[in-house]
Amino acid sequence: MLRPSLLARTRAAFAVALVAVSLGLPAIAQQTGTLSGTLKDAIGASIPNATVVLRNEATKVVRNVRGDAEGHFNASGLPAGTYTVEASAPGFALTTRQGVQLTASNTQDLTLTLKVGGANEQITVDAANANSIAAAYAVMDGVLDARSARTEVNSTYIQNYVAPTADYTEVLQNAPGTYSLNANGVGMGDAKMFFRGFSDGNYDITFDGIPWNDTNSPSHHSWAFFPSQFLGGVDFDRSPGSASTVGPTPFGGSINLLSKEMPDVQNIRGGISYGSFNTKLIDVNYDSGNFGGASKRNNVFIDVHHMDSDGYQTFNYQTRNAGALKYQFKFSENKILTGFASVLWLDSNTPNIKGPTRAQVAQYGDNYLLQNTDSTQANYYKYNFYHVPTDFEYVGYKQQLGHGWSLDTKPYTYSYNNKQNYAATPKKGTVSEPNCSTAVSGALPCGTDKLNSYRKYGEITSLSQVSRFGIFRVGMWYEWAATDRFQIPQDPITQVDSALPNFHEQFWTNSYQPYAEYEYHATSKLTLTGGLKFAHYTMDLKQYADNGSTVGSLNGAPYVRNNASYNSVLPSVDANYRIRPNWSVYGQFATGSVIPPSNVFDINQTSTGSSQAAVLKTLPDPSYAKSYQTGSVLKLHRVTLNADVYYVRFGNAYSAPSDPNFVNYTSQGDSVTKGFEGETNVYFGKGLSLFANGTAGTAKYVSQTVGGASNPNYDLWVASTPSNTESLGMTFQDKYLNLGIFNKRIGPMWNDGKYATPSASSGLTLNPVLGTNANQAVPIDPFNVTNMYVNFTMRRGSIFDQTKIRFSVNNLFDQHNITSVNPSGSVSLNRVGYAFAPASGDTVGLLPGRSFMVSFTIGLSPRQ
Repeated sequence: MLRPSLLARTRAAFAVALVAVSLGLPAIAQQTGTLSGTLKDAIGASIPNATVVLRNEATKVVRNVRGDAEGHFNASGLPAGTYTVEASAPGFALTTRQGVQLTASNTQDLTLTLKVGGANEQITVDAANANSIAAAYAVMDGVLDARSARTEVNSTYIQNYVAPTADYTEVLQNAPGTYSLNANGVGMGDAKMFFRGFSDGNYDITFDGIPWNDTNSPSHHSWAFFPSQFLGGVDFDRSPGSASTVGPTPFGGSINLLSKEMPDVQNIRGGISYGSFNTKLIDVNYDSGNFGGASKRNNVFIDVHHMDSDGYQTFNYQTRNAGALKYQFKFSENKILTGFASVLWLDSNTPNIKGPTRAQVAQYGDNYLLQNTDSTQANYYKYNFYHVPTDFEYVGYKQQLGHGWSLDTKPYTYSYNNKQNYAATPKKGTVSEPNCSTAVSGALPCGTDKLNSYRKYGEITSLSQVSRFGIFRVGMWYEWAATDRFQIPQDPITQVDSALPNFHEQFWTNSYQPYAEYEYHATSKLTLTGGLKFAHYTMDLKQYADNGSTVGSLNGAPYVRNNASYNSVLPSVDANYRIRPNWSVYGQFATGSVIPPSNVFDINQTSTGSSQAAVLKTLPDPSYAKSYQTGSVLKLHRVTLNADVYYVRFGNAYSAPSDPNFVNYTSQGDSVTKGFEGETNVYFGKGLSLFANGTAGTAKYVSQTVGGASNPNYDLWVASTPSNTESLGMTFQDKYLNLGIFNKRIGPMWNDGKYATPSASSGLTLNPVLGTNANQAVPIDPFNVTNMYVNFTMRRGSIFDQTKIRFSVNNLFDQHNITSVNPSGSVSLNRVGYAFAPASGDTVGLLPGRSFMVSFTIGLSPRQ
């Protein structure tokens, strides 16, 4: 039995506690509020079943809600604070409202208008669509609204899981089926990307929806445009896309590079990086946040950086200076003006032959390429250099016009000026005088002065109309380009050019692609899209008299003119069906084309004696592709799964040998690429996630005849097509730390070679169209690369926001595999008993050795 004094004290304590709790409950309840709202399209109609993400800007805590059938959403019990609200729905671009203030015990009601989005704008936070924490932590993943095989790479991956010197090929290195090669180190050269049997030039790359590429062939240069400092994300579409997907070569796919998002708060960052191969990077960034009076309609992003490196390969020096500016002005939520401008200056000592021979590797080591001690050799580094300035600008304007119509127009211009000098060993003697100053057959034998320069102007305009049935899109891409190209024999010692070039051409191209498509919302779960695109190209060439290497002397005429015109009609149809809100399936049929390269006109056009000048009487047909694919996207709470199968018939394909000294495109007939791709993300908890993908497929030539003659390459592999690939990664993400380790394995594949000219007694003859090009000539064994990243970042809430320490290791296990071979020998035409035999003169590509880089960034966010 309790004593009276103890009982009194117990009762008093209980009474005090009861009063405290009773007083505290209202206080606790008053610390939460409610966010609700309505989601509408451009004509004011409600958008049912949309997804809404509510993100507390201070704590980063996310609440996911789904709109109802009337377009309403409601989220109660939210802690008071400032929120970012993101809304998305199939066919619409992600709509974001930042800085939404929620006070205790109040309800904040919003109206969000979702705008029609193009494929490259529909990068949404798909984690919300299924309340999937695995998708929220995924650094790359598929999307539920996909109408084809797509992988999206987010800004978290770009900022934390690639080296600071990376280019866009490195950003996509871990996507399904992709691989890129750069023997000089990460971001230290002109890397090329391969996937699904398509090499560079057989797929589109866009920046903020604008396709960009060379003019003589639609290839790309990773070292000259859009380093990772300019990128905010990538939408990787492994299909020709729909009719509204414009560009010269989307049939292989579209790598849609996206500029950085413009944050609502001011931040200044200055950083320095140092790493292996004496690599230095200085980078300064400025985000203005929203500014300009009470309405704060302006926003600016600026990046300026300098990078220089000795490179992994000997004397393959690299220097890059670049800057970018993005500006946005909001007249209103329905009228937005955006401008972007970038410049880049690249200088390097990269030679024309991109790798050493086996003999050089055996004698000097894996990193051998150039030398500085013997000026009589062609690989003396002072004879080999590039100077490549580029620029890229656009102005974008979007407006809601009323009655469901919206306008999106984007005029642009960009230029590329590749000035290259390189040396070659003369057939007789060394690189010395008088060998190099004495013409042989009218040309200096020791070097080449090369220019590839162009300026483009273009515009992309689309009109969209939203109705209760779906979305109608109509638009057009137009582009005009002026090109100047030459290669002139040169004495590399004195840099004096020959009087006549190997070739010199100027040409002007026009590209037109009008299109129309309709996205029919058959039910709340089924979306059907069909469209038609017309592709028309013209090319007008002026080819100047040369030393006989290309068009010839032209009998004293200064130049000859040629022209070409190409047309293609390109239909597409696709469907997306939501089995459940977190599970979709899709199917697509799409077509694409690409015109032949400009060098189809590189024939001798000089008459001799009674012989008439050669004329290209029949233009070759454009290459075309028909693509069929189907797949599924599933987002569970802790697991995401994406898978697809594909079949692509690529008709009238052109290819070029791997040696850049002989880039002569040759018609190869038709090829078929088919296979399977799958990717997954698994969230274990406490910020730890697993990322994995894998592919298996084939790409082979299927034409039994080419040009009416037997095809010796029938049923042989397309070059640089791995039969399988795998990526595996682990990431840890919390408020301050981002840790990651990734491994990419590239399975076995083949490189091309050359057929030996058969003897007259053999009874064999080369195919007159294919010439000596031999497919499936050199086996390349599997190889893999492992990279590791450690990042510590101060997040929002501190005046030192975005202050960061960053450490990366590329090729962690220091692999030195051969990744490509340009054989010095030849292949017998009948291939009887053929087996590739390595030779000392083979030119090889190798993985760059292990490299480290550490970065220190100071970030400042002045108080608003």
